[in-house]
Parts: sequence; structure tokens; C-alpha cells
Amino acid sequence: TALIDEAAIGFTLGVFVFVKLEKQVDDALNTFESAVMEFPEVVDCWLMTGLRDYLLRIVTTGLPHYESFLTSELTKIPGVASIESSLSLRRVKSAPATPFESQHYRSS
Repeated sequence: TALIDEAAIGFTLGVFVFVKLEKQVDDALNTFESAVMEFPEVVDCWLMTGLRDYLLRIVTTGLPHYESFLTSELTKIPGVASIESSLSLRRVKSAPATPFESQHYRSS
């Protein structure tokens, strides 16, 4: 595992994006997941429970780059019903590893 300072290499904007699909069926899930695998801007992608289907973490060089990615790539994926973006202001905590040393996780 390597820890990279994204801002130091020009990726100054972090965006969390919730995506809702028109239908949550195998074909739609596979289509969406295959598409996001091709986008280097998407650094994390989670299939979620609840009102939205996916949560993405996207890094870009700024708002113009994000707008271009959003309008020319993300919204063009077949089956996407809605997209909701939230800009990251500041990372408060980043844990690079699973907390194996925590008392809470030790077995008795």
C-alpha cells in the first residue's frame, strides 16, 4: 500500500457522488461497474444499501475537470437515473489500515 498526497500531484478536488440506477438488476449493475472501472477519476466505488445504489469517490484537478467528467462520462452510462455530488472540503481522518490493534476488535 502506498499513501499518496493527491493534492501534491495536482488532484485538488475530491467529490463524493451518489448514483441511483433506473433498475438495480444484474445487467444494470454490471454495465455501471464496468464503466466506472474505466475511469481513472473514480478512485473508490461502493455498492450501497438504502436510497442510492452507488457511492463514488472521485478526484480531479478542479471544478472544470469534474464538470467535464460528469457531463461527458458519468451521465452517459446507460441506466443512470440520478447523480448527487458533494464536494469534499477537508479530510479529517484517513486510516491506512484495518484497526487490528484496537481492543474493540480483539477476540476473547
